[in-house]
Formats: sequence, structure tokens, C-alpha cells
Amino acid sequence: MSRFDARGKVNRALLAGVSEYDHTASDDPRGVSGQLPAVRHNRTGLEDALRRGGVFGAGEVRALASPAPDDFTLELRRVCREARGLLLLYFAGHAVTSTSGSELHLQMRTARVLPGNGLPGSVSFTEVLGELTESNAEQVVVILDCCYAGNAAGIWHRFDDPKRKKHKILLLMSVQPNRCILGGDADEATPFTRELTHVLDEGGEVWLSELYTKVKERMEAANYRAEDDDEQRPQALAPPWKREADVLLAAGPGTVARRTESAHGGWSSRLRSLLARVRKALARSGRTALAALLALLATAAGIYGILVLTGDSGPCAPALELRVLADPDLEPAVRAVADDYVTSDANTTGEGCRRSGVTVNSAGSAAVVNALAERTDAWQQPREDDNPQRDIGPQPDVWIPATGADVDRVTTAAAEEDRIFARLEPEAEPIAYSPVVLAVPKQLRADLEPTGQSLSRLLTALERADRKAEVHRPDPEFTDAALLATTSLYGDADARDAELDLARTERPEPTAVRLLCALPGRGTAVDHRGAALVPEFLLKSGIGCHPVTRAPRVAAYPDDVPGLEPAFVRVRWEDGDRDATARDDAVDRFHTWLTGKEGRAVLGEYGFRSAKGERGLLDAASVPEGLTESLRPAGTADPTTMGQTLVDYGNAHGPGRVLYLLDSSGSMAGRWDGPSGGPGILRQTLPGLGGKDEYGVWAVHGTGGRTHTELLPFGTHARREAERALGAAEVRDAEADPHGALLDALAFMRERGGGDDRPQLIVYLTDGEDDGRLTGKAALKEILDRAGGAGVPVTMVSLSSSGCDQGRPATRIAEAGRGRCLDAGDDLVPALHDEVARVGMGEE
Repeated sequence: MSRFDARGKVNRALLAGVSEYDHTASDDPRGVSGQLPAVRHNRTGLEDALRRGGVFGAGEVRALASPAPDDFTLELRRVCREARGLLLLYFAGHAVTSTSGSELHLQMRTARVLPGNGLPGSVSFTEVLGELTESNAEQVVVILDCCYAGNAAGIWHRFDDPKRKKHKILLLMSVQPNRCILGGDADEATPFTRELTHVLDEGGEVWLSELYTKVKERMEAANYRAEDDDEQRPQALAPPWKREADVLLAAGPGTVARRTESAHGGWSSRLRSLLARVRKALARSGRTALAALLALLATAAGIYGILVLTGDSGPCAPALELRVLADPDLEPAVRAVADDYVTSDANTTGEGCRRSGVTVNSAGSAAVVNALAERTDAWQQPREDDNPQRDIGPQPDVWIPATGADVDRVTTAAAEEDRIFARLEPEAEPIAYSPVVLAVPKQLRADLEPTGQSLSRLLTALERADRKAEVHRPDPEFTDAALLATTSLYGDADARDAELDLARTERPEPTAVRLLCALPGRGTAVDHRGAALVPEFLLKSGIGCHPVTRAPRVAAYPDDVPGLEPAFVRVRWEDGDRDATARDDAVDRFHTWLTGKEGRAVLGEYGFRSAKGERGLLDAASVPEGLTESLRPAGTADPTTMGQTLVDYGNAHGPGRVLYLLDSSGSMAGRWDGPSGGPGILRQTLPGLGGKDEYGVWAVHGTGGRTHTELLPFGTHARREAERALGAAEVRDAEADPHGALLDALAFMRERGGGDDRPQLIVYLTDGEDDGRLTGKAALKEILDRAGGAGVPVTMVSLSSSGCDQGRPATRIAEAGRGRCLDAGDDLVPALHDEVARVGMGEE
């Protein structure tokens, strides 16, 4: 077996660089240590070097800018599926080890570190190895530039590999085991990646073994230091490589040209064109011209062979790079279209050169509309406190929102600005169409009419089919599909009531893909009773989150939810006219291909419909079970309604109000002290509340005219102030009156929430010893009636293991108040924390 040269194969490189984090120690004690601006240089520098290196072809290098865990694993699975030759995975960002050091956790954008080894927002290296060993690639190279990178080698050795596939994975690591590296600064890449990129760009063939040796030598000469002034020494698994295990990573200028169609596509095209002319000429001239024509053909073929041997494919200038910004739900489909376009004949000159490249990224739809309307100056000249280039991405040449109404939202808001630095030029016709559907588990579809019903009627029918059915929706601030669904949810109800009808989660998933991937992870029962408001095309194209087995779903088509009509918008930037002619030509070519036969074929594979007529599926040959072949489209999205819905949604999820009722009667004495006692349980929910949230604590005791005393006055509080109040709480030598206390609490909260849609919650924690005062029919009925009409969810927390059994007062009160009942048989503290966090803004 010779050294592995992947030229001529289907290769993939996935570069994940996490430079921005949602939670840092400066604003969240459980956040990562800080932002990593240097990683932006890592990502772009290595991407450019690999593109120039000659091993990876057009469309074969993908960069992920600060992905969340699901985005990372989704792309990882995709490249594992697609790669047939070489698969290169690169990660730069924060990383931590388990307490024992036996696991390495790569920390993605949403990473936090919780007590008890809780690491939400991270992906374990063992999980990464599991995906890589199952990949279709012949050879895999993993490059890690993070703290504790050297620990990956030990994990590789311990990895359970019954199929003996892990030996195709080679590792290159930025530092020795159990060492942390410095994060660098905003001016240049981190030391390891900086030297790595330098060696790849030196020219000529660069093999992995040589790359490791040169990078190690350069870092030693530069005397780079890790934390605690340790020497930073890169590691590899395991040098020296045997010749048959080495891998070619670059083959720059002066080397044998790549043996791929993408590299020689232009010459192959010219040969095909020449053959066609030969056939036509023979038809006209007969045998007399045969000799001359064959001589011409031989000459051309000889030139082609010489070019292959010399590596000279003609004078190709660097290709212009188009920057495309898409709605997050659309990004996978737009990226697939862009990848196909880049390698197409339409994007190849007669000399075999690529006309342009296309970089696709996405960002939250509300943030993009705001940035294009009000922050274009900061986009051109970023500031530390206002940087759309960091928060959203590079200035786009093309914007593809999920609906043309977004363009109107931008232009309306921009008209109020003194000066704008970007001008939008939308194409007249949408690219495609996809309705927003209620994706229902098959077992619940019997009572649902798939078409001709409003969303509210569909939800009523769903509840009739299964009273435990849940409705899930992604974040309407992040994708237009979720926002359009929310406009209909709010149509017949105020925002707060509409939000109460949705499944209870601490925060919604950002995209429809992540929502559909997350449902199975919440348990089989949730998946099989969970309906999701998502774009229809995902039910055809799939969501790429195997190996999780998902409940099969069918589509119900609400006729009052506008569908997705992706728009193609040219974005022109002030002082961006130096290459305007070339950029216009590249944009026009991409648009023509996208809306033509080839682009429509890719969109059809992803499940999109025609933007005209009966909105038939573009790929009509295969209509998945559960989809309607043709349908009558819902109305067009209204920009004013969308804007108001976002305001209402923000209010309904804005600063919350929580009133805690703590049973302080004598029977609580044995359930008072420590983290599992009443005050301790409430104390552990406080991180779900922030400085803008209003909350208070009542100590419930007494059976006369006064049923409670105030432990913490209702209002905004610093966390320490609330903790001191709970710490000072005492058990009273008295009984409690839950009936009177709950009536008081419902009246109190109703008065405060009458003028807005802010989220509210009442939490009543008790041992249930005084439930006898709720068993009388009149008393319980009064509570149930009041809770049902107050518009304030009531979460009943019982310290008894049977407190939430069917028919118990706590269960009935929670159901009437559209809250939850939690007892000692539940995972009580985290469940209650989630309920509070769903209402509160969290610590700031």
C-alpha cells in the first residue's frame, strides 16, 4: 500500500472554528473563559490554504463559524456520508476534560459548565470518533487546536472499535496532554494554526508527517508558551508515520496537477466540444477531411496531456467569491445549490477556470432584518459594541430570506434612518415555495383534515386526538417559518395565552431542523405525541440527525399560515463598486442557474415546490407519504403583521413575573433544611431569573384572615438578596390554608399582568399535609375556576411522592392553570428550574 494521495477522489474538509460564545465568564459564572477572536483568523486562513492546496476541489472545503452542537454534528454527519477519499476535520475553540481526564469535550457556541460535570453545548471527542469511524472516507485526518488537544490520543487508544475502523483516523494536536493553550488575540491566528497554514502554503507536496515535523520545529524555534509558561509542543498519533499511513494534504504550484474533473473540467469540456465539431465536420466533408481532423484532434489531446503532466491548467486568475446570506432553515438547501453551481459548466470558463466561488452562511432572521435596516454603517465599519460582521457574517452580495416580506420590513425601517450603506434589489419572482405545516406523528393523524383548516382548528383537533399531544415551534426571532406560524398562533388569542398552548421548554430550538432532531432526544413519548410547526420541505429532504429513530410524521396544511417564498435579493454596498461589473455578472449567473433547470432540480431534491400555479413539488416523481401533491397556497406574508408579532413575542418572553408560595406550616419541619428542603429547592431555581424579572416569596401559614407573610417583596432583586431571604425563612407553629393562599396569589398576579403580555408563573411548594382544606367540592371548584381564567400558569410542587397522582388536588389545580405538577417522584429541582427559566430572563 502506497502513501495516500486523495487527488481524483471525492474529498471533504470540515473546519469548525468557535470564535464567539453565547456564555462567557464575564456575564455568566457558568460560561467559558472568554471569546476567541483569533479563531476567526484560524478558520479563514486554513480554509484559504486548503482551497489553494490542490487536494480539495471546489465545494469540498466547508467552514463552520461558531456552530452550536447540533449544527456541528449535522455537518459532521454530512461530510462523513459524502467523503469517499480524504476527510479532514479541524476544530479550534474552547475544550475541557472530564474530572478524570478520560474524555475531551469540544465546546461549541452555546457551551456552559454546570456543577456535577454538566457540559451543555459541548460535543465529546468519543462521539466525534464514533461518527468518523462510520464515515465512507478511506482516510481521516483530525486536527485539534484547543486546550487539552493532546488528550485526544488517549481517547483514540481507549475507543471501543469492534469493527477495527479507527486506524484510518490520524490525529494532529496543538498541545501535549493536560495542557491549556493561550487564546491569542484579535490580530492573527493562534500559534499552532498560524504555523500549520504557513507550512501548507509553502508550495509543493505537503504530507501529514512532514507537516507535523515542520510545524513542531517552527513552534519550538518561536518558543511558543502554553498556560503556566509551559512549552507548547504539538502532538501527533503517532509519529513517525509508516510510509503507507501518510496522507497528502497539499500539492501546490509546481506539482503534478490534480487528476479530477473539477481541475481539468475546462479542458475536458473543450475536448468534448472539439469532438462534437469533428462529428459535424465529418458529416459535411466525408472521408476526405478525416486525416486533417484527426491530426487536429491529436494535437489538442497532446496539449491536454502535457498540461496534465506539467500541472498547468491554464492562466486561471483567483475566482471572485460571492457571499450569500440565507435564512437558517434554508441554509442547507442553498449550500447544496451553491456547491453544485460552483462545479457546474455554467461557472466554468472555456479555459477551464472557475468563474466564481460561493460562500453561504446564515443568521437569525430578525437580526438580519435589523442589521440591513439600521446597522449597515456598523457592518461596513464594525465597532466593539456593534459588529454585524461578527454577529451575522460578512457583508452579503446576495440575501435569500424565506419571504419577500422581509425586504419590505428592511426598506420600511431603513426609511427612518439618516443614512444607509446598503441598497436592496430583489428579483420580482420568488425562487421556490414551501408551505409551513403542522408535522403530526402518524398515529395522531386520523382526526385531522390535512387541508382546508385554520391552524387553530387543527390544534383543537389535535387535542381531541390526544389530550397529551404537544405542539412545538422553533424560535420566531430566528427563522421566518417559525415567525409566520406564530402570526397565526396569535391571530385568535393574545400572545401570552398562545404561548401557554405550546410545549414547555426552557427556550425554543433556533431552527426547524434542530427542533425535529431534538424531539426524539426528549424521549419516545414526547416524540410520538409531539407535533411541530416546520417548513414542509424538511419532511421530504430529511434532517440528517440519525442514528436517532424519529416518529414518522405527516403534514397538515393550515390555510392561514403564509408559506415560504424565498427571495433572491442583490445587496449593493456603498463604496463597493470597484468590481461591481464582475460581481454583477457573477450574481446574475448564479441567479440564472439557481432558477433554471439545474438549480430547480437541486431544490426539488430538497422538497421545494414551484412558486407558481398549484405549487406542485419540483420533484413530482417522488411524493413522500403524508404530503399533498398539489395545494392551494395560503396568503402572502404581511410585513406589518410579522413586525407586530415579533413585538408581541418579545413581550410574552420578556422580563417575567414569578410568585413563590412556600408552605411554612409546622408539618414542613422535617422537609426544611438542606438543598432538598423547601427553601433549598426554591433557592436552586433562582438562576432562571435575572435582574429584569420581578418575583417575590410568600411564606404560607395561618388559617384566619391572613394566609401568608411576605418573605421577599415582589419586585426585581439581586440573586444574593433573594438567597438571604430564603435563608432566613422559618417554619411556623401553625397550619396552612392553601385555598386562601392560592386565591390571594391568583388575584395578586392577575392585577399585575392585566396590562401586558409578560410571562407569569405561580409556584406553590408544599408537603401536601394541608390538602384537606382543598378536598371540599366548593373550595376546590373555586380554585379550579379561578386558575382556569386567571391566565397565570400554576406549578404545584409536592414533596410527597404521590402528590401528583391522578385526581389529587395539586394535579387538578396545575391542569386548570395550564401549569405542571411536580412531586418527589420527579427529577424535582431541574424540572422546577426549567419551569422558572421558561418565564424568567435568566442571570445577566
